[in-house]
Amino acid sequence: MMNLSMEFPLDKELTYLNHAAVGVWPRRTADAVKAFAEENMRQGAADYPRWMKTERELRGRLARLVHAPAHDDIALVKNTSEALSLIAYGLNWQPGDNIVSSSQEFPSNRMVWESLQTQGVELRLADIGCDDPEAAMLALCDENTRLLTVSSVQYGTGLRMDINRLGQFCHDQGILFCIDAIQSLGALQFDALACHADFVVADGHKWMLGPEGLALFYSTPEARNQLSLSQYGWHMAERAGDFDATEWSPATAARRFEPGSPNMLGIHALNASLSLLEDIGMAQVESGVLANAGSLMGWVDSNPDLELITPAAPGRYSGIVTFRCKRLDQAGHAQLYRKLMKAGVVCAHRAGGIRFSPHFYNDFNVFVHNWNQLLGDQVISL
Repeated sequence: MMNLSMEFPLDKELTYLNHAAVGVWPRRTADAVKAFAEENMRQGAADYPRWMKTERELRGRLARLVHAPAHDDIALVKNTSEALSLIAYGLNWQPGDNIVSSSQEFPSNRMVWESLQTQGVELRLADIGCDDPEAAMLALCDENTRLLTVSSVQYGTGLRMDINRLGQFCHDQGILFCIDAIQSLGALQFDALACHADFVVADGHKWMLGPEGLALFYSTPEARNQLSLSQYGWHMAERAGDFDATEWSPATAARRFEPGSPNMLGIHALNASLSLLEDIGMAQVESGVLANAGSLMGWVDSNPDLELITPAAPGRYSGIVTFRCKRLDQAGHAQLYRKLMKAGVVCAHRAGGIRFSPHFYNDFNVFVHNWNQLLGDQVISL
């Protein structure tokens, strides 16, 4: 049995419930970064081939995380926004094309598509605050829909989308399917093939427990061949490392989206973080995440002053639990958020309420104890 307190030696005064924003690092990740820094100080890149082995290892872990057929389907990019931009400005749009998305998306999965309006591309946003959010999205699709893009879990409300249903529709209709999986990868089991995803994008710094500045960009060979390239450099060439070659071609693998030198520091860190998730197993990680979320939702329901925003139906929630205090307005919730942060409950102010996002290792009983000891009824009476 793994000792999680050793992997997550959080400061005793903190209750960390903010993995939907920036997650904490496991001890092994901090150790990997320290070792990499020490190696750079003492011998520079003398052992660069081993670094490249770590890079290949990370691609393999990411491929397994999303059930990609091959590690060649994985590109390592800077962040989710860059990956979405590679898609948006790689496709050959025609005036009259439309994109379908939802009304609850994080700005990164909205702004990039809105920017295509100058090319005559329409963005259609479905109101998914209803009993059947998938039907609301599919109702906006027509013969001119080129792409459907959605977050697997909505960042504000925590609504978990039925991506298999959406993907099957897109597959049947010949519509490209793009998933922003930043709020599920590392928290939930994910299968890119089962949901017919053409593109999957996700930063590593939330539920994957890694650093900022490194993200997954999965694409099928058929989908990435539809993307024109706008960034070029030695690393994206098929024969990367053959510096004397005067003729070159883009890599057939997803590496074609990586123009220059890799983020080796981030690679060592994220590889270590994913090794922890693999050691535990994503089935057990998911079970822990959902158990903590269920306990938090039960706690909200048991408090008459609180109102749950996150859908509580099985299959509709993940690790995000967002709630309102019935007696508080928007300014009051902002004040409540500041009070929670000051008391050491690390959380977020989202969707007009307070968002908690514990990971599998969090202890619900510790949260309840800290809430009662540090805050108690004085928070609810704001």
